[in-house]
This record gives sequence, C-alpha cells and structure tokens, in this order.
Amino acid sequence: MTESRTIMVTGASRGIGKAIALTLAKQGFDIVLNYRSRDEEAQSVATDIRAMGRNTRLLPFDIADRNQAMSSIENDIETNGAYYGVICNAGIARDAAFPAMSMQEWDDVIHTNLDGFFNVIQPCIMPMVRAKDGGRIVTLSSVAGLAGNRGQVNYSASKAGIIGATKSLAVELGKRKITVNCVAPGIIETDMTEELDDSFIKEMIPLRRKGSAEEVAAAVGFLCSDAASYITRQVISVNGGMFG
Repeated sequence: MTESRTIMVTGASRGIGKAIALTLAKQGFDIVLNYRSRDEEAQSVATDIRAMGRNTRLLPFDIADRNQAMSSIENDIETNGAYYGVICNAGIARDAAFPAMSMQEWDDVIHTNLDGFFNVIQPCIMPMVRAKDGGRIVTLSSVAGLAGNRGQVNYSASKAGIIGATKSLAVELGKRKITVNCVAPGIIETDMTEELDDSFIKEMIPLRRKGSAEEVAAAVGFLCSDAASYITRQVISVNGGMFG
C-alpha cells in the first residue's frame, strides 16, 4: 500500500464510524473524518489517529444536505487529491409502527440513509477513476435491510436500497479495480441498542451477545485491504448468526 492512500469515513465521530476510522488508520491509511455536529468528539478521534502516525483531517457536513455534502467533498478532493476509499457509514433511525409513521419520519430516514449514498459517493467516483489506483467503497446496511424489522419500515427500506445500490455500483466499477461491498451489522453495542434486554438477545442471537463496533470495523478493514482485492458486490453480515 502506498503512503498516500486516503479513506473518507462518514459519521466518524463516534460508534461504528469511529471504530472504522481507527481500524483503517491502524492499517496504514490516512483518514478524512466526516461528521455532522459533534466537533469535540471528532477532534478526539483525530488526535488518536495522529498518535498512530497517520494524517487526518476533519470534513464536517450533513450527508442529507446534497449541496453541502457534494461541495465539501469536491473542494477537499480538489485541494488534497482523490480518495482511495469511501466508507458510507452515517445514518439515522426514526422508528414507528408504519400506520402511525409520519411523512417526516419517512422522509428524514430515506433522505439521510439512501440519498446520502448518492450525495457522498457520487462526487468521489470520477477522481478515483482518474487516479488509476483502484479503490475501495464500503457501505453500511443492516440486518433490518436484509430481513426487515418491526417498527422500522422506513429504516429497512433505506438499508435494503443501499444493498441494491452497492451491488449495481460494483458492476459499474469492477473494470476500474474499485471494489464495492456492503457490511450489514446486527445488534451492535451502541446508544441505539442500550435498552434491549438480555432475554431478547439470547433468544435472537446464537452467539448470545451484542456485537461490538470494533467487530464491525474489522470486517470493513478487511474489505479495504489488499487481501480483499477479489471481493466485490458482496454483503457481509456481522450479526452473531441472527439468521441465514
């Protein structure tokens, strides 16, 4: 791997995004840290990355804001060069039973999670192609995008859409040696899963525990490595054996 390879990680100030950024830095990549508003937390991640001897910079924008996202990325690439990889991790959930789901709850999730795929990845593609160095794109879906989940019709729709978009983009970019894959986490130890009780976890998950952000990051790290150069158009589930 060359010294100059840079990967952008969205939603990198905490949780799974933070773990991904740190894992990729340990693998020798320079990191562009995207986040929406948690500046202090993002600065802390940047400090940790620099302590590893890697370069990093902060790139705050809201992935749901198309103009802001695309202009931020385009300006950063123009100044610093093309990214070798993009990790499309940022997303939101607005859970509600479908009959009671508001139009705003539907729109917020679709515009952030699914439109974010376009807003973030699309401006990165041609610079990656012109760099002629191959590349890695990894998206984050969910077990909900594969199997559905009660109270998450909007979230499941957005995450299933990401899988379809990922697979199609992999076909388009294969001849450019840019791999495009998806990681689908199950129940991971984050703020969103704090209230789940142990009995539910033991019933639903054969490994009888939540996963960690670092375990998801390990899968992303592998897909970004040279060892994964012949893996594209795939969905890797990190879910403790919940199904399939």
